[in-house]
Order: sequence, then C-alpha cells, then structure tokens
Amino acid sequence: MAVYHLSPAELTARLARVRLFLCDVDGILTDSSIYIGQSAETKRFHIRDGLGLVMLRDAGIKVGWVSARPSPATTLRAEELKVDYLEQTKVGKVAAITRLLAQTGFGWDEISYMGDDVVDLGALRRAGVAATVADAIPEAKAMAHYITTAPGGHGAVREVADLVLKAQGRWAAIVAGHAA
Repeated sequence: MAVYHLSPAELTARLARVRLFLCDVDGILTDSSIYIGQSAETKRFHIRDGLGLVMLRDAGIKVGWVSARPSPATTLRAEELKVDYLEQTKVGKVAAITRLLAQTGFGWDEISYMGDDVVDLGALRRAGVAATVADAIPEAKAMAHYITTAPGGHGAVREVADLVLKAQGRWAAIVAGHAA
C-alpha cells in the first residue's frame, strides 16, 4: 500500500505542477544490484519504468536521472529512452540538480525527485514532489511525500509517472491513444 505524507488533494496539486521528473538510478530504476563480470557491468531495468518515462516525455515533461555512480550501463539505458538529462557525478545531487535547474529555468517546486538513500536526502527535502520506494532507507521514507508500493527496480518509477500524468489530466488521452 502506498503511503502519503500529504493529503491526497495537496499531493495532486503538487503533481500537477511537475515539469521535470528526476530520479536516482541504483535503487530506484534498478533493484540496487550491479552485476560485474570480466568485461562489463550490467544492470536490470524494469520495462514499465522505461515506458512511464517515455510517456512523461511525450506529455511534455522533461525527464532526467541523477546518479552519484557513473556507469556505462546507465548511459546506455538513458540513451535508449532518450532521457533529457543525465547527471552521473560525485559532486553531490543537490549541486547537480541546482545546475540543471539553472539551465532549464525550472524551480525546485516544479520537480518530482525519486531517491532511496542518504545521497538523495537533500534533493528529497527540496523537491516539490519527493517520492521514494518501498525498500528505501527510513530517512528517505521520512522525507518523502509519497512512498511507492513497489520496491526499487520493480515498477516504482512507473507508479509515480502515472500519478503525475493523472494529476495533470493526461492519463485518459494516453490510454485512449493506445487503445485505438
């Protein structure tokens, strides 16, 4: 069961203002596993999360990933999904997002950020819509406005993407377009 730290009306109002959807990668888009072999690192991504990000982008909402751990597997998946912004940096997530906001002209109140661990706490505290996954650390859950029913890497991003699209009145048209 999803957990809301805001009233449903306040959460919907905040979701309706989202113009930029940002998320961490490891633990949000993946189940936190990293597979390292002789020649390459691989990660497992949930296909419905990818479609959720594509639907957000198609609806005019910019999409970005902010990771403290550079990875060729992350870069490859971001390119496949045509993610608008990919930040893989050790400078800190708040600094990376602040640079991105200066570049885009968006404010913290216009972003939804999903994170699950200590490196995400500053971004979660500032985001207009802060979301985390069912298996996040307790501190991330305490800062989140919304906690998904799904754990990281198992459709949690799609869960929040759908909430954004529904709050902005875009979901019915998406469904109708795919049902035609």
